[in-house]
Amino acid sequence: MRSLRTAFTALICTTVLAGLTGFAGAGTAAAESPSPDAGESTSGPTQAGTGFRDATAVPPGSAATAEASSGDYLYWAFPVDAGQRPTFKAEVTLPQATARHGDSTWRIDVYDGLRRRQPCMYGMQSRAAGQDTGSVALSCTLRPVRSLADPWSDHPLPGSYYLRLTVTDAPEKDLGLPVRARVEADLKDAGGAEAVDGTLSTPLVPGASAKDAEDAEDDKAAEEEGGDDASPGPSTTRQTASSVEPEDGWSSGWWSDRWIWTAAGGVLAVLAAFGGRALTRRPQRPSRVPPGY
Repeated sequence: MRSLRTAFTALICTTVLAGLTGFAGAGTAAAESPSPDAGESTSGPTQAGTGFRDATAVPPGSAATAEASSGDYLYWAFPVDAGQRPTFKAEVTLPQATARHGDSTWRIDVYDGLRRRQPCMYGMQSRAAGQDTGSVALSCTLRPVRSLADPWSDHPLPGSYYLRLTVTDAPEKDLGLPVRARVEADLKDAGGAEAVDGTLSTPLVPGASAKDAEDAEDDKAAEEEGGDDASPGPSTTRQTASSVEPEDGWSSGWWSDRWIWTAAGGVLAVLAAFGGRALTRRPQRPSRVPPGY
């Protein structure tokens, strides 16, 4: 009996340790492994907007470029979903040193769908470029995007994120010189540690509600003209913030790897309970009946 208890206890301990090691390794791999599209940006739009309303939409995994003049405000829009940690990058190719008259300072700012400026966790958001510098690189990493937040909080929420690039300090004679900008967004999974309960009814995408209303009106008009058998035609695609979304669509916000850890914890708790019972339980000895009873 003792050998059986010892073998069963060893089996339970081995199973618990294997489960802890396996789930820890899986969680570490999920947290540290980059997304498949990281570092593989494809060509995207070749222009930039001049404000929030006409910001050029950049599809996921694409890099946008634009030819502009020093002193212009350039705007792009990127879709960012819940559970992602975005890093916005910008590189500005400056004119030749012989055409410039001094140093310049370039800066990027990131705004969410409500046009709230989001602070950078880390990165070089503003950088000075010397007169002999050929290019300047900027980056801004935001906090992980949550599926829901309190109304008073300015935490990043899923939706469109606007990237603004401009020069903040430059000689007056250098304003108007041609420059070339390249921007992209690197999205990484933040993991279940940043997951929260609840989700927004719709992502913060400006113009999405108005676009849906227009599509509904067009569909209704088509049905009235063509009868019940008429099928609604496709809507016109516009390269605005509301026309792009993540590759797999906007997530519902309820799923995260936190569910895996919860299930794993429950299984390990059951195994530990059986192991503790096997260790503490004593075998029942047959009662001795007095002779002649």
